[in-house]
Parts: sequence; structure tokens; C-alpha cells
Amino acid sequence: VEVNTPHGEVELNSPMSIGDPANLEDCITVGSVHADRPHLYGVSAFSSRGPTSDGRLKPDVVGPGERITSCNANYRSSAADELYRQESGTSMAAPHVSGLLAAFLSARREFRGRPDEVKEILLRTCTDIGRDRYHQGQGVPNLMQMLLET
Repeated sequence: VEVNTPHGEVELNSPMSIGDPANLEDCITVGSVHADRPHLYGVSAFSSRGPTSDGRLKPDVVGPGERITSCNANYRSSAADELYRQESGTSMAAPHVSGLLAAFLSARREFRGRPDEVKEILLRTCTDIGRDRYHQGQGVPNLMQMLLET
């Protein structure tokens, strides 16, 4: 389903829209939320939703994925090019969660090489944003809570 917005056409995802490889059980699947106000705006319209085709809860978590300032891959150092640009998508949200996990593992080195335990801690300590679990998963990751509980 596509809808018109002030920012152009947006495709809305429907249930069971999470595909390979995000639907793998061992994968940490990241959906997208508004960067500054996830509790107010909730899950991004473009973010895929669960359940998986076999009924499991996905995404696992959500992270900032709307209008994220990122490097401009098309930068060519001409006057018209900008070094940075704003992008939206789960591809913008996933690096936030990866960075959070890297920070966690740098502080809690004993969890290196124990991915199942790290994922369990991540999911257990998320901040719920009050949306359907098949849209938000466990919520927004909370690094401070992860550190406090380990």
C-alpha cells in the first residue's frame, strides 16, 4: 500500500513483511522509529512489521531511522555536492543498534563471543514505546540499562 505524504509517496508495510535475512531467529532485526520522539511518533511507516511467516515476534528492536544525517556516498568534492545528507530507513536504524552493542561489548568484555546472551540482555532491557509488539519488538535499546543489569 502506498500513501502520499508531504515528503512524497511512502509504502506502508503490512504484517509478515519481514523477509530474509531479518526473519532468521539468530538475527537481531531492527525496525525504525523517529530519531527524537519515538514515543510520540512511534514506528516509521516504511519499517517492516511482524510476525514472521512462521509466527515469531519480529522486529526485535527499533532504533532511530528517520532523517538521519549520514555521509553522502555520491560526494565528488564539487561545489554543488554536500558531504552529508539526510536519509531514512532501517538501514539508518541498524547502525545505531550496532554501535550500542559495540559500546556494551567494550564495557563488558566478558560477553564477547557470547551472542545469544548479548541478544537476550538487549531484548530484556529495551524501553517500551507503547506500540504493537509486532511493530516495535521489545522497543528502543537502552545501553544504560544493559550496563546496569550486567
